[in-house]
Amino acid sequence: MKKLLILILFTTLTVSAQDVTYTKQDVEICNTKFEFAADEKLAWLPINEVMIEIGKTFLETPYVAHTLEKGDNEHLVVHLSGLDCYTFFESTLTLARCVKKGKTTFNDFLNELQTIRYRNGVINGYPSRLHYASDWLYDNARRGIVKDVTKEIGGIPFKKKIDFMTTHPQYYPQLQKHPGFIKKMKEIEDSINHREYYYVPQDSIENVESKIHSGDIILITASAKGLDISHTGLAIRLNDKRIHFLHAPLAGKKVQITEEPLAEYVKKIKRHTGIMVARPLEP
Repeated sequence: MKKLLILILFTTLTVSAQDVTYTKQDVEICNTKFEFAADEKLAWLPINEVMIEIGKTFLETPYVAHTLEKGDNEHLVVHLSGLDCYTFFESTLTLARCVKKGKTTFNDFLNELQTIRYRNGVINGYPSRLHYASDWLYDNARRGIVKDVTKEIGGIPFKKKIDFMTTHPQYYPQLQKHPGFIKKMKEIEDSINHREYYYVPQDSIENVESKIHSGDIILITASAKGLDISHTGLAIRLNDKRIHFLHAPLAGKKVQITEEPLAEYVKKIKRHTGIMVARPLEP
């Protein structure tokens, strides 16, 4: 196996600075992914195929929630040894873009992750993180990182008032510690509510399966009042020719591929109402 040169020496298990927190294990996992990509010559493949191949290397990774809530000040946090649904697709996209760019050091990973996770790629306090997945979709589509293909594959208008974070600040420690952030998040929610979004209702997903690509990012819309997205993951087409769902499901589980197709998966869970679809673009 081709080995990558690790240019940084670590004297402690956890490396923490004002602007980044990660562990030696995170660096090792990241470099292993890049080694895999080099061995399999993934850089020559379309980015959606790179997404799937890298996404599958995370299979059996434990689900771990709240990994980004570290410390009092917002900073870049890496946690590749345990993923939630959001950090799973985010890490996969980050690695895939690094591979396609030919930039495969850990520092390259950090730079790309910040670009994807934060509004305009800039860390400027807790509200600068793209907490709402619909806001993430808008911001990354605006910057040419992904394309929102929901409307073109058959989506209908998504009409819902988004205000979950500001109406439930008790669930967000930073909003409790810094009440001023609630006002800023309210401004962000107002921006979201003035945009046009589309979604494919759960009963229509099977009808548009042929237009969904393996490697597309799937954002599952939520039934909960004030919330846009309840779950995320990747579309993957299996041997049955159906689109299935590659995702980090919930606490106590591991990254997996659904046995049933995506359409059936969405229907069986009460809190799900449909999907938005983001297509990764070549960097």
